[in-house]
Amino acid sequence: MTSMLLGEYAQKLDEKNRVTVPARLREPFGDGLFVTRGLDKCVAIYARDGWDAFVEQQTARLDPFTREGRQMERFLFGGAVEAELDRQGRIAVPPPLMQHAVLQREIVVVGVRDRLEIWDRGAWERGLAELEGSAENVAERLVRDAR
Repeated sequence: MTSMLLGEYAQKLDEKNRVTVPARLREPFGDGLFVTRGLDKCVAIYARDGWDAFVEQQTARLDPFTREGRQMERFLFGGAVEAELDRQGRIAVPPPLMQHAVLQREIVVVGVRDRLEIWDRGAWERGLAELEGSAENVAERLVRDAR
């Protein structure tokens, strides 16, 4: 089981579109990683065991006999690439994923439980400001809907 990934780290992509995974978050990625399109216009990074669990969940949930199921499979898996951290703890973000997340040089790497997300810094800040204005309402609605 992958350790919990937490935190928010302001970073810059280098000239080769590489991102440095923060040192405290690298351990789960020692056996390799998978980089793919994330929802909400970000790039998602999964450790090997996290990716396997994610694929198993989505395979059980997505029906390939429905148009929406096939579209989500293409979205999630079509853009995925297998990668490894280099000696400096970096990974290169492929051009299609750069375009998907509209990444500029200024980025934010966020630990989100079982994955990392890479966000354009401006998009991250706008999304966070929007959430901070409504987090209490969302939390209350989730609790109410769970009952």
